[in-house]
Amino acid sequence: MPRYAFRIEYHGGPFRGWQMQEGQPSVQGALETAIARIEPAAPRTVAAGRTDTGVHATGQVAHVDLTRAWEPSRLMDALNHHLRPDPVSISACAVVPADFHARFSAVERRYMFRLVVRRAPVVHDAGLVWQVRHPLDAAAMRAAAAHLVGRHDFTTFRASLCQAKSPIKTLDEITVEEHPYPAGTEVRFHLRARSFLHNQVRSIVGTLERVGAGAWHPDRVAKALAARDRAACGPVSPPQGLYLTAVSYPEDPFAGA
Repeated sequence: MPRYAFRIEYHGGPFRGWQMQEGQPSVQGALETAIARIEPAAPRTVAAGRTDTGVHATGQVAHVDLTRAWEPSRLMDALNHHLRPDPVSISACAVVPADFHARFSAVERRYMFRLVVRRAPVVHDAGLVWQVRHPLDAAAMRAAAAHLVGRHDFTTFRASLCQAKSPIKTLDEITVEEHPYPAGTEVRFHLRARSFLHNQVRSIVGTLERVGAGAWHPDRVAKALAARDRAACGPVSPPQGLYLTAVSYPEDPFAGA
């Protein structure tokens, strides 16, 4: 029974997140419905990460075992055909070893958060960015973000319903970039770690936005982290600006794909 890995991108707006939920649209549900059109008895898919309602992806990874041997490009084309009109696309497909696991084999995950600063409502990026009307100090946000890099107890930046066994995580990188945007500025936050806690990225970005707006001093982020108390966190940013952009493995399953 060959195992296939997929690199997947999707617009999270219509979905209640990645994970299958009874009576609710999900990315996993859309993918498994497409797979069932070519192999009705296929088992469940497994993803690298369970993105939340409204969160997008450009580099999600999932795997599935199929009974039929497919040429990867033909399998990708067949599934993309059956995924229409859902805003989900398989951008790469590969046969992988039987011990490859989209979640447990991953050694790094990367997220990007897009925040647009402008007075006029965004139109073309509606549902794809978080928009604020007030100016943000990127230098202050970078200074605050530096307190979070490294191995820490991230209880403050963890959802109360998070099921992770430990709040200890190593955040390898946070960058804060400014980019031109029509009639405004786009701020992009890039975060890199082996794994993340539930709502960790959105909690961090929401807190950094308060720093950029001048409501928090950068050093308050260090104090919030040290408090290990969810109540010390800033507001959680909305989901529509968040993207899972890449998942890395010891060997790239899509090399040459």
